[in-house]
Amino acid sequence: MRKHKTLVRAYADTSVFGGVFDKEFEKPSKKFFEVVKAGDIKLLTSELVRQEIQAGPHKVQALFEEMLSFAEVVGISEAVLELQKAYVSREIVSKKYATDAMHVALATVAGAKVIVSWNFKHIVNFQKIPMYNAVNASQGYHPIGIYSPLEVTGYEN
Repeated sequence: MRKHKTLVRAYADTSVFGGVFDKEFEKPSKKFFEVVKAGDIKLLTSELVRQEIQAGPHKVQALFEEMLSFAEVVGISEAVLELQKAYVSREIVSKKYATDAMHVALATVAGAKVIVSWNFKHIVNFQKIPMYNAVNASQGYHPIGIYSPLEVTGYEN
């Protein structure tokens, strides 16, 4: 009997979709989506990503639409809003950057194993990751890994 492979549930924020069209982030971002299309990662994204992408370039919108057939779209629930509020109240990010905290909350509540982002200031940040996970633990959630697409796909130059 063949064993079923458990896919890593990875939440991709807006920066990863945009990264496909940015010279600095293009190769690892494309590789991440190739891995998703190959069925090796279960893509999670959200209504927040959809809202942010609607304000962006058409090519990013088209990529998002293409990837929806491979994705689970997470909605903004009361649990997400409460967790976001906890991150802001613990001053992991200021109210000005509460949407960054919402990405972490969306991924956490949805049970993602990892968050994939190019946001090094407020999300993929070695000082903030343990703080997010401390709040997650205090709220009864599992810890979450937070990485760039480069780290998740093992992309090599």
